[in-house]
Amino acid sequence: MPDQASTSPWTYEGRLAALCATKLAHTAEKQAIIGAMDHDDHALILPPAELRRVVKSISGSGEPITDVLLANFEPTSNHPSGGFFGARAVGRSFRALLEAHPPYVDPLSSILGGYCVNFNSYRKVQWNPDFDYSHLKPEQEKYRLRHGIGGVQHFCQDLAIGLELGFGGLLKKIRYYRAEHGPEHAEFYDGLQDVVLGFQAWIAANAAEARRLAEVETDPHRRENLLVMADINGRLVEAPPQTFREACQWITWYDTAARMYNGSGSLGRLDVLLQPFYERDVAAGILTDEEATFHLACSLLRDTPYIQLGGPDAEGREVTSRVSFLVLEAAHRLKTPANIGVCVGKSADPALLRRGVEIMLEDKTGIPKFLGIDNVVRGFARNGVPLATARERAYSGCHWFAIPGREYTLNDIPKINFAGVFLVAWDEMFASCQPPGVARLWRLFELHMRRAVEVMAEGLDFHMAHMHQVFPELVLDLLCHGPIEKGLDAAAGGVGHYNLCVDGAALATVADSFAALEQRVERERRLTWAEVHACVESNWAGPAGERIRLMMRSIPRFGSGGSLADEYAVRITRLFTDLIKEKPTPAGFNLIPGLFSWASMIAMGGDLKATPNGRRAGEPISHGASPDPGFRRDAAATAMATAVAAVQPGWGNSAPMQIELDPGLARDRAGVEAIASLVRGHMDLGGTQINMNVLDKATILAAHQDPGKYPDLVVRVTGFSAYFASLSPQFRQLVVDRIIEEAR
Repeated sequence: MPDQASTSPWTYEGRLAALCATKLAHTAEKQAIIGAMDHDDHALILPPAELRRVVKSISGSGEPITDVLLANFEPTSNHPSGGFFGARAVGRSFRALLEAHPPYVDPLSSILGGYCVNFNSYRKVQWNPDFDYSHLKPEQEKYRLRHGIGGVQHFCQDLAIGLELGFGGLLKKIRYYRAEHGPEHAEFYDGLQDVVLGFQAWIAANAAEARRLAEVETDPHRRENLLVMADINGRLVEAPPQTFREACQWITWYDTAARMYNGSGSLGRLDVLLQPFYERDVAAGILTDEEATFHLACSLLRDTPYIQLGGPDAEGREVTSRVSFLVLEAAHRLKTPANIGVCVGKSADPALLRRGVEIMLEDKTGIPKFLGIDNVVRGFARNGVPLATARERAYSGCHWFAIPGREYTLNDIPKINFAGVFLVAWDEMFASCQPPGVARLWRLFELHMRRAVEVMAEGLDFHMAHMHQVFPELVLDLLCHGPIEKGLDAAAGGVGHYNLCVDGAALATVADSFAALEQRVERERRLTWAEVHACVESNWAGPAGERIRLMMRSIPRFGSGGSLADEYAVRITRLFTDLIKEKPTPAGFNLIPGLFSWASMIAMGGDLKATPNGRRAGEPISHGASPDPGFRRDAAATAMATAVAAVQPGWGNSAPMQIELDPGLARDRAGVEAIASLVRGHMDLGGTQINMNVLDKATILAAHQDPGKYPDLVVRVTGFSAYFASLSPQFRQLVVDRIIEEAR
């Protein structure tokens, strides 16, 4: 629990400073007990020591895992494997977890609650073995596919449903539609009902704890705040929120439970959702901007949700409001990890972009990111949806968008490793009796890419057929249009739109490999196919191997502009995109292509042998749609902007540009405008998202050497931001390599 004896002055500024200090203490404790956290800086708070159970295990890839569990909770298995599957078992166990969950009350905050464990940590058996997909595994492994079977969340609920109904209204809705359906839907409704009852018990326990603490609190400000939180949350057990503060509190309860349930953290268009509450409270004279910013900041401290600011409504009108700027201001005052996207487009508010750039340069936290909303909307409309529907899609995850409450997407989970497909083609070429050549290698690459897409589609159909029987999306189902009404999980026909994402990864790795082979072997004839093949197979062994590796690596690479590698990058993207869009899955599900590796560059390269671009065996693949670090020594920012814009798949998800800038580039208003122009220029070329870090080399190198000296250093790793000290040495190295190469 927070230190009850804190002497911070009772001002918003003083309270936020103390709350941020508490967050850093929580983070340090997690770093000490859990170790590296190569993911979003979720605001998980470790359970009290007397309720803490630390479990160490080994992942499927052989990596050590540390889980922190509640000592007073264990899910009930309903399967010989020891797992728990299906709506009834999952809902019952999640309710039991919420009922056992310890309350968390910080008397300095305006928001009650916090979460201590991940429900997924109890899912030791992730997939029901009764649903066997061993027939797919040989080719999934052959092509190194991240097949998506068993993937959870990665779509966006519609928080407006919860803000209108509250938990009491949701419970009534579940019971009403349960009576409308037959017994075949009873299990699903049992699961939903248990989740809501768990929510209510959890909120009530926190409200009771706040009231108990108020009884012994001697500071009048704290005592009053505790009583207000107790009153607010006592009402929210049943009733929907009525004020801005109550809406922030309700959303925080939902978001933290969704994060605890299966890692979901999508809020979507938070400014649009909160604007009516803000307008009513301001008109009534009960809310100031300073207070609203504080409530938003307290909510952002509880999680790192994905939020879109600005953008068009269904009719194309820009929605940027005062709340949009207040959300940015809240993140600015915290300077903690957050995932906030600012929309950039022809009708977007330029002041929001400018303020976003100012905050990024001042805070140096990689916040916010920038969204090419016009290109995203046009791309999604190409899938056959009306433009008005496409405009409703909201930024909801690392690189992805979804229609809140109406679309199931499985975004950012299924991935085709282009380097894995390339190496299959490479091995087949050299195993044949025909002479090697770039043209032959491309034909084989195209053949195997087609088969990789087919295998991915077959796996996604298998997922869609069985996921609701394994681990249904009960928490997100509550706030979707259809699941409660139909008695169907979102993964089983409950919502109206199904657009399954398939991302490509290792673009630069493969584009540079093709280009190096064509340039060094076939055009210049400085190397033979036999020499390069021997070096790749031996992992560039010996002095001669290193010399050849550097030759292959030193060609004009993807991003240099007008190079062979740039041409191959476009060609690979078009091949991948065309194959994804050639036809739906065998069961009829629409597929949407993207280019994004998330934070999987290390894992996706870990079991791959060397590649002809000079990459050594086991090294990470290239990051998303971006060129590899060091691709060009001059004008890297504009060159990267052009290169990444040229490889956009263009069907509604983004292919982000990850860029690192030195803070010395922008010390004044002219610098702010220069970076804003870079952002606008990339979007004008077709870009869809920019993830940006503004950090100097000296700081990042010093922090890499001794992370403990920089506990509050925040970096944007990829689609997510995190404390640099929380990352593993391997992930810190990835960030360091990008920054020292590109921040020039």
